[in-house]
Amino acid sequence: MSTDWPFDPETGEIAEPPQNNQIEYTVSDISFALKRTLEDTFGHVRVRAELGRVSRPASGHVYLDLKDDKAVLNGIIWKGVASRLKVQPEQGLEVIVTGKITTYPGQSRYQIIIDSMEPAGIGALMALFEERKKKLAAEGLFDETRKKPIPYLPKTIGVVTSPTGAVIRDILHRLSDRFPRHVLVWPVRVQGETSAKEVAAGINGFNAMTENRPDLIIVARGGGSLEDLWGFNEEVVARAAAASDIPLISAVGHETDWTLIDYIADERAPTPTAAAERAVPVRRDLQAMVADLGARNPRALQRAMSERKTRVQSAARALPKPDDILALARQRHDTASSRLSQGLKTNLQRHRNTYERVAGRHSLSPLSQQIVRHREALNRHNLQSARAISRLIDDKRQRLTLAAKLYQSLSYKSVLARGFALVRDDKGQPLTSVATAKPGSRVSVELKDGKLNATLDGKKRPPVAKETQGSLL
Repeated sequence: MSTDWPFDPETGEIAEPPQNNQIEYTVSDISFALKRTLEDTFGHVRVRAELGRVSRPASGHVYLDLKDDKAVLNGIIWKGVASRLKVQPEQGLEVIVTGKITTYPGQSRYQIIIDSMEPAGIGALMALFEERKKKLAAEGLFDETRKKPIPYLPKTIGVVTSPTGAVIRDILHRLSDRFPRHVLVWPVRVQGETSAKEVAAGINGFNAMTENRPDLIIVARGGGSLEDLWGFNEEVVARAAAASDIPLISAVGHETDWTLIDYIADERAPTPTAAAERAVPVRRDLQAMVADLGARNPRALQRAMSERKTRVQSAARALPKPDDILALARQRHDTASSRLSQGLKTNLQRHRNTYERVAGRHSLSPLSQQIVRHREALNRHNLQSARAISRLIDDKRQRLTLAAKLYQSLSYKSVLARGFALVRDDKGQPLTSVATAKPGSRVSVELKDGKLNATLDGKKRPPVAKETQGSLL
C-alpha cells in the first residue's frame, strides 16, 4: 500500500497530489471516493419500483431488489426499520421507498438503505387491504360472537350514503314495496379523500342520537373499482362500525366486492337493494302469516291438549304397582338382615383372634415388678415424710416453749408477784396518774392472787409522793 495516503477516511477528501508525480490510488481510495460522491449526489431519494428478490436472513435484516423493465437496484432494510413497516415487502409488490443511496465497497456495488416503504398501485392496495384485514381479525373484530342480531321490524332505519345517487332511491323504493319505515339519511361522500371520515362520522352520529335514534343502520354504496371503494377499507370506518351499538348492515359495491366494513358489519348484503330486503319483511307476507297463525292456533292448542292427555294416560298405564316398586327394596332388606347375624359373629371372632394373638405376647410379671418398685418407693417416701413431720413438730415445740418463757418474763403478772398492784377504773382502763383519778369513782385493784374492788376517797388531800398517791379507803 502506498505510504502517501491521498484519501482521508474521516473527511472523505482527496489530498492534493504532488506536482511532479502522477497520483497513485488504492482500491480503497477509489471505493471510498465513489461512496462519498454517490452519497453527496443522491443523499435522500424516493424510488418507485417493483419488488423482485426478497431475502430475510436470520439477522432480521431484509435484502431485496428494486426493479423496473430496464434496471435493478439492490436495497437493504435494517432490522429496526423492518419491524416498523406497515407493508411487509413481498415479491411482485409495487412500492414507493424512501432512503439513502450508498455503496458496498466489498463488492463494488451501489445500493439503497431504505427508511420507509409504502404500496403503489392496485397490487399495493391489495397488500395493504390484506394487512389491515389480518390486523383487525387479530383484534377479534371479525368474530361472529360480537355480531348483533338484526331487528326483525325496525321502527327507524338510518342510511349512510350519498343523498344524490341511485343507491338511496333503490333503498327507499324497496322499503316502500316491502314494509314502509321511517328512514333517516346521513349524507356523505362515498368516494374521495374525505369519504372515510364522513362515513365514520355518520355511523358515530347515528349512535350519538338520543331522540328518534335508528334501530338499524345501513351503510351503502354502488359498485366501483378498488380505488373507488377504498374509503370503506380505511381503518377509521372499520373501527366506527365495530364500535356501533346499533346493528349495522353493510351494502358496499356489488356481490363480488368485499371491503373491511363487510367483515365487521353485523350482516353483509351483496347490494343496497338486498340490504333493504334484509332490513324489513314483506308486509303482505307478514299479514298472511299472522292470519294463518291465528287460524292454526286453536287447532294447535286442541291437538297439544289431546297429545298431552294421551301421554298422561300412557304414562299412568306404564307406571308399576307400589308392591312391585318395593319388592326389590324389601328383598334387599331381607338379604341384609339374614347376613347381619353371621356378620356380627364373624366380626366378633376376628376381634377375639386379634385379642388372643396380642395377649399371648404379654404377661403379668413386668406389671408385678413395676408394682413392687412403686410400693418400695411409696414406703420410702412415707418414711421420709414421717421424719420430716417429726422434725417440724420438734422445731415448732421448741419455738413455742421459748415464746411462752418470753411471754411470762414480759407479762405484768410477774410484776404483781413481786408485791405490786394494778389499778383499773370502772371502764377497765389502767390508772397511771392521780390526776386522772376521780374522787368517789369505782376502781379495781389486781394483786398477784386476785382482784379487789374499792371506791376512791372523795376528800382532797395534799399531794404525796407519787408512789403513795391514790391511797385506798
